[in-house]
Amino acid sequence: MLKIRDITYSVDGRTLIENASATIPTGHKVGIVGRNGAGKTTLFRIIRGELVLEGGVIEMPARARIGGVAQEVPGNEVSLVNTVLAADVERESLMAESETATDPHRIAEIQTRLADIDAWSAEGRASSILKGLGFTEEEIHMPCSAFSGGWRMRVALAGVLFSQPDLLLLDEPTNYLDLEGALWLESYLGRYPHTVLLISHDRALLNRAVGGILHLESKKLTLYTGGYDDFAKTRAAQRAVQAAAAKKQDAAREHLQSFVDRFKAKASKAKQAQSRVKMLEKMEKITAPEDAARVVFSFPEPEELSPPIINMENASVGYDGKQILGKLDLRIDQDDRIALLGRNGEGKSTLSKLLSNRLAPMGGKMVQHNKLRIGFFAQHQVDELYLDETPLQHLQSAIPGMLGPKLRAKLAGFGLGADQADTEVGRLSGGQKARLSLLLATLDAPHLLILDEPTNHLDIESREALVEALTAYTGAVVLVSHDMHLLSLVADRLWLVKDGRVAPYEDDLDAYRRLLLTGDDKPKEAKKATKQTAPAKKASREEIQAYKAEIRKCEERVGKLNDMSKKLQIKLANPALYEDKEAAVIWQKKYSEVVDALERAESLWMDALEKLEKANG
Repeated sequence: MLKIRDITYSVDGRTLIENASATIPTGHKVGIVGRNGAGKTTLFRIIRGELVLEGGVIEMPARARIGGVAQEVPGNEVSLVNTVLAADVERESLMAESETATDPHRIAEIQTRLADIDAWSAEGRASSILKGLGFTEEEIHMPCSAFSGGWRMRVALAGVLFSQPDLLLLDEPTNYLDLEGALWLESYLGRYPHTVLLISHDRALLNRAVGGILHLESKKLTLYTGGYDDFAKTRAAQRAVQAAAAKKQDAAREHLQSFVDRFKAKASKAKQAQSRVKMLEKMEKITAPEDAARVVFSFPEPEELSPPIINMENASVGYDGKQILGKLDLRIDQDDRIALLGRNGEGKSTLSKLLSNRLAPMGGKMVQHNKLRIGFFAQHQVDELYLDETPLQHLQSAIPGMLGPKLRAKLAGFGLGADQADTEVGRLSGGQKARLSLLLATLDAPHLLILDEPTNHLDIESREALVEALTAYTGAVVLVSHDMHLLSLVADRLWLVKDGRVAPYEDDLDAYRRLLLTGDDKPKEAKKATKQTAPAKKASREEIQAYKAEIRKCEERVGKLNDMSKKLQIKLANPALYEDKEAAVIWQKKYSEVVDALERAESLWMDALEKLEKANG
């Protein structure tokens, strides 16, 4: 069990955490959330013992091993699999000692301990983790020096997962993973046998991989049960109640103060006025919840072009004469929202470069509208910003004729205020750098916006703002992202990049997630084609009646759950409920259960309607 008791910590005179407490039971998986700069990473450093507390203590079992990804592995000549194996220090030490030990008793102890920690299957487990994070069988035996920094971060992550510390601390682990790697990590954490603390802005990961949310706000820690969506619903209800209570108290204070102001000079009323002054002094101030700063992205609107804006017929693309993708028969219109799916190395980045004219087609035909403007954002562009220049200077270089006030307005439209506009890029946060790169990619109002992992370093509020901006954007969007929440809200078409081809993926993202987690590489559309060879059997009258009856039951169920949801919302909005904290938690849990049940009921209703539609031909 991890116990955080009344801890206080300050940086440069600014208190980040003050008298904060929380208890994490052994084996629990908990997500840590809070605004950027609130102190989440600092909390990890405190737990690891790297920082000295001003007050309070961190308690955990004696000999508990703490593990986390501090930095990328060095680019040496050690193979990836051996690097991961070396992360289990005890196993490495015992294996080395087993080769030199001569005492029979010690040899027996070593062999017994090696068997206890399952040392003989270690290479298989290490290889499995590396493959889950995107490495091929051939790559896991290559030296670390053959890989870039981002890939070596994956090796470091593989190492800490393999060593299985008693307390696993992960700080934004999906920032250097693709969708497939992020989904694998989500599944792995669900099976992880020990305690996990996870700092993440990936909403889907926080909904599936953890059973609790630790919120760092106003220098305090509060633990909530459930995933991020449950936390968000509970917080919204609490904030509504707090705002109502503050408003009610302000009215009461105003009434008391009015009485005091009117009668304090009158002898006959002086006693009553003094009594009300004391009441005002004793009244503990209820502060209305501070509204989060509105996060925005303002994409310029392009003019409308006649469709298609890009059309390919039997096109192919590759590098140095070697074809990567071929037989490309693809079309993009200006209202398309396309997500590119596919395992690492299948060619998603190659296709993005072809679409953005960074690669020319090797063969076939690719036609673009003659007025087409394309915006391109990739993570490497963030790293290519000039660290010694300010965001304002970046814009002045990009638009030399534009005046300062207009340039500052453009920066503000991407959440970069006056302070950030004049700050050297090297001193900006990762999220602020990403905002600047997104602004530079969209300056000329592109008709097609290609985004390769745009959410890295963006917090949850910024990701939600990006969803809103992309939804309102009138150009086409092609997305590559590990953020399932972003893809599910933005994309309306899915393209699967696989085996040198690109084809529409006819199922949804949940089906693709299941396909990846089960290791089934066979696309569902291929299975459908096999089934369609037999003529469809016409539904009987009795079957159609059964479908209709099922639809009626679903409608009734949805109606009842909607009624229950409305009643619970009214109850949760009553400030009196929160006088009994245990009762409030129970009612909040009931509301969460009703919302989940409503989602399932609506899904069943849609399935029933689809069955009837198919039966009617």
